[in-house]
Amino acid sequence: MSRRTLRVQDAEAYLLHSSPWRETSLLIQAFAREHGVVSLAARGAKRPYSVLRPVLSAFQPLAISWSGAGEVKTLTRAECAGVHRLSGRAHMSAWYMNELLLRLLPREDPHPVLFDAYDAALRRLASQQPAASALRRFEWMLLHETGYGVENDAPDFDDPALEPQLRRQLRERLDELLGRPLQTRKVLMELQRY
Repeated sequence: MSRRTLRVQDAEAYLLHSSPWRETSLLIQAFAREHGVVSLAARGAKRPYSVLRPVLSAFQPLAISWSGAGEVKTLTRAECAGVHRLSGRAHMSAWYMNELLLRLLPREDPHPVLFDAYDAALRRLASQQPAASALRRFEWMLLHETGYGVENDAPDFDDPALEPQLRRQLRERLDELLGRPLQTRKVLMELQRY
C-alpha cells in the first residue's frame, strides 16, 4: 500500500521547537493553523547562507510549505509573516506555551481556535500587557480545545483578584494531564524570585 504525498503551501504557522538533525539540517516542530503540530525536516537550514536560517525563529508568524507522506515531512519553503518583539519574562512565558502545545497536542490534529489563542497570547506578550492574563487565557483555551476544560463559561482573565484562584485551578488540571512538571514552569518560578 503506497502513501500519497501531501503538499501544503503557505500554511500559517509558528515554530515551536527545533533541534539539529544531520550535519546541516534541523528537525522542527511547527504549529500550523489548519494542520496542528507537524514535524518537518528543514534541510540545509544550518548552512550560513541558507534562506531558511534567518526565518526559522520561535514566536514569529510564518508562512510555511512542506511535502511528504511520512511522520516527518520536508520543509520546502518558509517566509516571515510578521514580527512579535518579546523580551525578558514575556519570552519565558512564550516558551511555556510552546512546551504545553508540544506535550498536550497530538501530532497533525488541527486546532485553529487554539492557534488563534496562541497568536493572541503572543501579541499580548509583545505589547507588554500582563503575562498572567495572557497565560491564563491561553491555558484555559488549551484545556477546552483539547477536551479537558475546567468550566463552561470563560472567566474574566483581566481581573487581578480572580487570577490566583484561576492560576491554581488551571495548573492543577495541567499537572494532572502532564504527569510531570514542565521545564519552563520551573524556570519561570525561579525568575519570579528576582
